[in-house]
Amino acid sequence: MNEWRLIIENLLINKLPGEASHRKMLPPERDLKIPPSNQVKILESGVLLMVIPTDTELYTCLIKRPGHMKIHAGQIGFPGGRQEPQDISPKETAIREAHEEIGIDPQSIQVIGALSPLYVSVSNYRIHPYVAWTSPRPSFNLNPDEVEKLLFFPLLDHLQEQNREYRTLETFSGELNVPGISIENEFIWGATAMILCEFLDILARHDPTRE
Repeated sequence: MNEWRLIIENLLINKLPGEASHRKMLPPERDLKIPPSNQVKILESGVLLMVIPTDTELYTCLIKRPGHMKIHAGQIGFPGGRQEPQDISPKETAIREAHEEIGIDPQSIQVIGALSPLYVSVSNYRIHPYVAWTSPRPSFNLNPDEVEKLLFFPLLDHLQEQNREYRTLETFSGELNVPGISIENEFIWGATAMILCEFLDILARHDPTRE
């Protein structure tokens, strides 16, 4: 599966699907448009989509936030967080946060590209997702204050869009029927699902079996 590293690098060089992919997983009553800069200061963040190859599959690592957190309690996301003043770029933020949250040694990953930035209107964050090749599988050391558990999502197994479903959830905006993907009795939705959808759409460009 190591040939996938070069394949993914080449796919990320080409034009990304961006908003077309994001809208497939966009919850109702949410907007992708960035407000004028003179109206509000946008908060920048970086997340890390790690690609972990095995003999037959490519996995990415997702985290479940603990229920005691004030924001995103119990939700599924990528390692990452808000850009801090000491961070040179959102990429550095993503790497730093992955180290703090799940104990990833920065030397064990290689950032090979980036996905489309995603603006989340409900939180006023612009998320910058970075793709990192991680082989061999790294050691993990979870920070219990920020991570309840890890989920390993099989990417190639989810290229077909029939894996997507809708669920009714209670959100800050009230009860919403949102699109997402189920895994290990958890439901991936919102910004995480939108980022994941773009990466799956990019991988599918190399998959001749996709309908």
